[in-house]
Amino acid sequence: MKSLLIRLTLGVSELDITPNEAKHVSEWLAKKYLTKKENQYKFNSKYRAGTLGLVQKETAYLNVIGENIRDLFIENLGLATAGDLIIAKRLLGKRGTPSAQIAEVVGREQSYSIAYIIFKDNKKALVDLKTDFPIGAELTSEELDKYKTGDVFKVDNQENKVLECLGNISDPLVDEKIVLAQFNKHDEFEEEVLKIAKSFEPVKASEHPGRKDLRDLDFATIDPVTAKDYDDAICWDDENSTLYVAIADVSAYIKPFGALDNEAIYRSFSIYLPHRSIPMLPRQLSETLCSLQPHVDRLAYVFEMKLNLKTLEVEKSKVYEALIHSKRRFNYEEIDAYFEGKLEAQNADEERIFDSLTKLRYVTDCLKIKRLKLGYDFRSTEIDMKIDEKSNLVSTHEAEETPSHALIEDCMLLANKEAAAQFERGIFRIHEPPSQNKLQILYQELAGIGMQIEIKNSTKETITNIQIQARDMGLESEVDTLIIQSQMQARYAPLNSGHFGLGFEQYTHFTSPIRRYSDLIVHRLLKAINAGDTEEGSYVLRNIEALAMTISEKERESSKIENEFMARKYARWANENLGREFKARITATEVEVKAEIHDIIAGARVLITLNEDIALFEDVIIRLETVDIARAKISAIVVGKVDV
Repeated sequence: MKSLLIRLTLGVSELDITPNEAKHVSEWLAKKYLTKKENQYKFNSKYRAGTLGLVQKETAYLNVIGENIRDLFIENLGLATAGDLIIAKRLLGKRGTPSAQIAEVVGREQSYSIAYIIFKDNKKALVDLKTDFPIGAELTSEELDKYKTGDVFKVDNQENKVLECLGNISDPLVDEKIVLAQFNKHDEFEEEVLKIAKSFEPVKASEHPGRKDLRDLDFATIDPVTAKDYDDAICWDDENSTLYVAIADVSAYIKPFGALDNEAIYRSFSIYLPHRSIPMLPRQLSETLCSLQPHVDRLAYVFEMKLNLKTLEVEKSKVYEALIHSKRRFNYEEIDAYFEGKLEAQNADEERIFDSLTKLRYVTDCLKIKRLKLGYDFRSTEIDMKIDEKSNLVSTHEAEETPSHALIEDCMLLANKEAAAQFERGIFRIHEPPSQNKLQILYQELAGIGMQIEIKNSTKETITNIQIQARDMGLESEVDTLIIQSQMQARYAPLNSGHFGLGFEQYTHFTSPIRRYSDLIVHRLLKAINAGDTEEGSYVLRNIEALAMTISEKERESSKIENEFMARKYARWANENLGREFKARITATEVEVKAEIHDIIAGARVLITLNEDIALFEDVIIRLETVDIARAKISAIVVGKVDV
């Protein structure tokens, strides 16, 4: 429902309304919530759609859908509750805060939620997993008797209906089902989608005479050791100072508005859990036919970029459909081992590739130095988690950026930057500068831990000076995390407004169409531009505003799923270690005191319920006291300080 409201806010073509959505559109048109002009539906200027925020004293604010639109004050809520999707009529001519009245409650922002059975007041009750409040859906007394205390259910919030039992909260295997079900994510694809994915034949060069044949070039892929979907391959021609970035040509297989495309739009992103992935595309495509596997011909969309090695600028670039034949699939560890002199070439192909990577590394190192003069190098810690076959946490380790990661990153950044320069309207990846108010709060917080905050001529200089102090204090990751939290969230947008974090005037996502729908749209747009096909270009762009907003929301969903899954694994680990003491670092002292464990397990976030006089980023000893498995919340007390 929210996707429909987003599209109607920005304007949506009649051709893009699904049969299920058509009945709502017809009804709202009759009620004059909508206007129709040239086969495009849009909300009447008197009406707004949005999500009802926190209810206080029978009033709330409507978080209006759309950019740069102020929230509306709602006074008479009726039966509406926080989280409801609302169509509201603006109250014009009133002084003070912009306000509106509810025209209609059309659903819930979260279409699905999770409930479980608890035993309270000598009887079973079905309650929301995260609040313990009664949920709209109900089970009869007879149905409750059939289930055990702790049984977990997926609930349809639109219909207030219990859909299925996911398992029991005591079983670690239920965690994955919980995090996926709340956003209606699933691994399986419908038979119609699989049928299309299986219908494609292996690549035969003779069937693609219009593609540029690059199979003789020494392309190679460099990915994590566990990767199966190889989006990108690179080749460096040192003699001509030319970088080739070949990207899986997903758009050659997935055409707009078919069943496969609809499923890709719905998912928008692949989801990566510690033990497996939930792909955006069927594995027949994502891990096989589209994946740039070694020693086989593959369709690719290639950016060819000639660099001026003195200025480190791209002198000229072109993007085109090609055939490639990757010579080798490397993992990051292998390339790092080569750079350290611990790995030697085993054949002529590897010898040529290693030689070119050595020369390319010098170029990308220089590109990074130049990039960081305007952009930022944030060191927030990423945790890699290992879980066993029973879905219990086994170990963690902090991921580190190595030379091989840095090399690939700057190759991809260069291609993404060049792609963004090809159009004025499309899918940009934007990151707006932080507000001065948020920066002042950041500066005050950092001054509280003893930093000397000097306001320089630019935000870049000020933050760089802070990062230097953080490095000297051994707090690089923690301070960078605070800096990131002070900034706006990166998102997708139809018009360019630059990327603050990277320091780029224009930026997009071009390099991962197997796992991001945004990149697939960029490929389609570039192909239309290169072909001079204005009709196809208009077709791609016709609902681009709504699409950009929708995939930004889908990205946040994917991130929530990945983060919550890890939080649930930490909670179960903590529950098995109650009463034990661990080293931790204080990460927040305002409102609530929080810490993060840095011990045999790293990254678990803990609420401190009883503490001494402690400071932000102080290293302490905590004792695990309680764990709420349902909410994945860990509580502890501080029992000592870590000796420095």
